[in-house]
Amino acid sequence: MQFSRITAIGVIVVTALWIGSGYLRDAKPVAPPARMSEAEKPPFRVLVETARLEQHARRLSLTGRTQSDQRVLVSARTNGIVTKLAVKRGALVKPGDLIAELSDEAREAKVAEAKARLSQRAAELEAREALAKRGNFPTLNLEQLRAEKEAAEASLASAEAELARAKIAAPMAGIVNDLPVEIGQGVQMGATIADLIAPDPMLAIIEVPERRLAGLRLGDPASLKLVTGESREGKISFVARRPSGTTRTYRVDVTFSNADAAIADGIAVEVLLSLAPVAASRVPRSALTFSAEGKLGLRVVDDTGTVRFVAVELVDDETTHLWVSGLVDGMRIITRGQDFIREGQKAEAVTSVEALAKP
Repeated sequence: MQFSRITAIGVIVVTALWIGSGYLRDAKPVAPPARMSEAEKPPFRVLVETARLEQHARRLSLTGRTQSDQRVLVSARTNGIVTKLAVKRGALVKPGDLIAELSDEAREAKVAEAKARLSQRAAELEAREALAKRGNFPTLNLEQLRAEKEAAEASLASAEAELARAKIAAPMAGIVNDLPVEIGQGVQMGATIADLIAPDPMLAIIEVPERRLAGLRLGDPASLKLVTGESREGKISFVARRPSGTTRTYRVDVTFSNADAAIADGIAVEVLLSLAPVAASRVPRSALTFSAEGKLGLRVVDDTGTVRFVAVELVDDETTHLWVSGLVDGMRIITRGQDFIREGQKAEAVTSVEALAKP
């Protein structure tokens, strides 16, 4: 009986030791799987597009207004009452055409008086010169008589000029835009008699921001579309050298033909300027991104498969694409995936969406 109990206890002990040995062997710590290094990771796949450098003529569209190249406020050069208006508003006039007449104000009488005085001085000088030749008149006194005659001539010229000022003539060819006086109205010297506008050529005046000023040159072509629906072609005739004090923009004048006088002064106009061509690349608008420093640019993949950042400047704007400067011809621009990768990382560059979607 005792032997059986000892045998059973031995079997139990042996079994316990066998089972325990298995637990002890399995209790050894298992090392976690080693992480893959950055070099061992597969490169991030990005969609790229090859940059092509071209000479791109930038186009700038701005809104302005038309203005006559020449405008004159015809003024009275003497005092008087308006006795005649020879033109009406909207009339076409040529240089020298009569616009208005002022009252005489004894101007003709002054001319007649000056003529009579000149005739008297001339007769006296002629008689004294005849006496001087015979020795009956001192020759020294002839100089005074000659001076008196010249003074009389000057008085006559002044009186005739004053008489001529009563007739107000057009100083240039144009259209009478306004007549702010009426017959019978008294005017003073300097008062406006007529507003005269030369319809041809006409100007389109625009204000150009300072960052768009580079590339504008005198003589560059421009296309104009007026709010009335008419279109014209012109050329840049003036670029201001100082900005306006408030908007910091620069005035630019575009001169265009208006021989038929169909375009009025002050009409809204859209001006499309073709600027000097510059070397630029056309890239998708969505490809633009920002560097860690906040610079605007593009991420590219170089020949070694490394991602680089290239800062660019905007040249022109289209609906879906942009023209930028700063790229080198042949660069591989990242157009999809540029925001999920950083400079210095490796990337697998593919040129199709199908290749980008492959596992």
